[in-house]
Amino acid sequence: MNLHQWRDSGQYFEHAGHQIFYRVEGEGELLLLIHGYPTASWDWIKIWPELTSRFRCITLDMLGFGYSDKPQQPYSIFTQADIYCTLLAQLEGSSCHVLAHDYGDTVAQELLARQNDGSLAFQMKTLNLLNGGLFPETHHAVFMQKVLVSPLGGLLVKFMKRGTLAKNLTKVFGPNTPPSEQEIDEFWEMMQYKDGHKVMHRLIHYMTERRANRERWVGALQQATIPIRLTDGVLDPVSGGHLVDRYEALIPNPDTVRLPNVGHYPQVEAPEEVLQAVLEMIDANR
Repeated sequence: MNLHQWRDSGQYFEHAGHQIFYRVEGEGELLLLIHGYPTASWDWIKIWPELTSRFRCITLDMLGFGYSDKPQQPYSIFTQADIYCTLLAQLEGSSCHVLAHDYGDTVAQELLARQNDGSLAFQMKTLNLLNGGLFPETHHAVFMQKVLVSPLGGLLVKFMKRGTLAKNLTKVFGPNTPPSEQEIDEFWEMMQYKDGHKVMHRLIHYMTERRANRERWVGALQQATIPIRLTDGVLDPVSGGHLVDRYEALIPNPDTVRLPNVGHYPQVEAPEEVLQAVLEMIDANR
């Protein structure tokens, strides 16, 4: 399946007046996949066929990402979590496994916090996390992220090009697993769809939200009663091996998998290893 087939075989639903792109495929237990920043649900394509052979997989492009609407407005992790709740309710999903990456990890932490306090309308059965800023103190932002979140961010996005994305993606991938030219083309196509690259400075305020809500979102992991596994590409300069060290120090009975030759996008760089880690964990907790 190519990127355009992925888009054309998807659907849309409305949330708060905005159109949200989503895909559902497969049979069996529900598996919800939550993508990261600045890309979209297409991130899962390398593991999607195997997962859909085992689960009914649900994924979407969050507001401001991929093929969903990209309004010039403030963005919030809380709103993104609401969007997943809306879709699960629409699909009558009462329980699901969850796989998340990067920005999606923070959305998953918010969903978990709601489950812990009894306000989540569906049940998360297991949670698999890939590289992401679980703890604001271990999120080592790259220079581009620092500029985007600064007052200069709104100016920078006006000049953002494919080459800007290529340069910054290559920095966070592993040195032996860089993104291909085709992958960069695909990532860039999704970002610039509906001028999405021009809201990147608005979306990146999740960095500020993580600091403001640290107690809630770190607490969600510490207080969780469901199985959680962190699978991490340790060569990631943003949330690599140092994140795993912090996770193992703060989370009771931590379940971690270190991928030694992989960077920030393990599902793209090492899909077979990610599949093994995720399926092993879910199978062990059925």
